[in-house]
Amino acid sequence: MNQTLPAVIAMLIGGAFLALQAPTNAMLARGVGSPVNAAMISFLVGSLGLIVAALLLRTRPDPAVIRGLPWWVWVGGVYGAVLVAATAFAAPRIGVAQALTIGVAAQLLVAVALDHFGWMGLKVRPIDLSKIAGLVLVAAGVVLVRRG
Repeated sequence: MNQTLPAVIAMLIGGAFLALQAPTNAMLARGVGSPVNAAMISFLVGSLGLIVAALLLRTRPDPAVIRGLPWWVWVGGVYGAVLVAATAFAAPRIGVAQALTIGVAAQLLVAVALDHFGWMGLKVRPIDLSKIAGLVLVAAGVVLVRRG
């Protein structure tokens, strides 16, 4: 089965949820005193949800595979925690649209570099003119959203 359509649908849902997460966590941050507290609560609730999902799906990691993983795979949650805290901080100050547009621009820039160099075990996908044009258009989008 082609995995492109399910991947696109998953990212559409995830992207929509990211937009919802920013104002949700911004309001939570006001209630609990800081974006860091909001991010912590968000991750605790998310972790509980994932524990329930793992139990229901009966997923079990393979200990042999776990032992062979590089050290940096264990810090991925820190990236998400920084993003959640940053959006909880930024959304009430510059608006959800500006915060997420800037975040998307940063994500795309890093993603193009990751693909181009094949960093972190990824397949090399060299940068080309269409990707450069995409980066320029996203940068233009940041400028337009900030002016609006």
